[in-house]
Amino acid sequence: MTDRPTGSEFGDGEPVVRDKRRIDPDTGAARETADSSAAPAPGARPGTPGTPGAQPPRDPSDLVGPSAQEALLTEALAERTADLQRLQAEYVNYKRRVDRDREASRELVIGSVLTELLGTLDDVGRAREAGELEGAFKAVAESLERVTEKLGLVKFGEKGDTFDPRIHEALLHNYSDEVDGPTATMIMQPGYRLGERVLRAARVAVSEPTEQLPADAKADVPAESTDDDADRSAQ
Repeated sequence: MTDRPTGSEFGDGEPVVRDKRRIDPDTGAARETADSSAAPAPGARPGTPGTPGAQPPRDPSDLVGPSAQEALLTEALAERTADLQRLQAEYVNYKRRVDRDREASRELVIGSVLTELLGTLDDVGRAREAGELEGAFKAVAESLERVTEKLGLVKFGEKGDTFDPRIHEALLHNYSDEVDGPTATMIMQPGYRLGERVLRAARVAVSEPTEQLPADAKADVPAESTDDDADRSAQ
């Protein structure tokens, strides 16, 4: 016969009986049971996040006062606003640069095409001066001129214009009493420009006032020529 253990988990040698019935046998009412979800998980320590009884982590903003929180929010808002303004400025500059490059490329292409048509326009002008611009040829020529004008091609160079080396190319040079300064007295070939860009300078004959004639050149002028000039001036 074996001896029962004494002083064990069962008490002082007496058996321990636990009634786990959910219905009270005497009253027939349901017994209240402890919520198992409230019990901590095995091995978990109270206060550990994710376990019953644990305190939620505190927000860092809880550690400072209202004035400090407002200062932090104001600083963050200023930083975000500055970032947004910088991005907007970069986008505006980028768009302007793209538009400028696109317009420059467009003018370059149009200028190249119009430069190839200048010879044809010269032929049309000579035919008009000779009175040969008639019929279907006249209609085609005028249509071509309208298209080039629509693209921005501008013709320049008129008799009597003040000579400008930036837009005029002097092919002939002489002196005259009828001008007060360097003047284009004959247009040999008109010039063309596209916007501010000169596609071709006007080729002209330039006359300067006689008083600008060098002294050694005046001595070489025959006397009868001088008298004739004086007579023409008197008339």
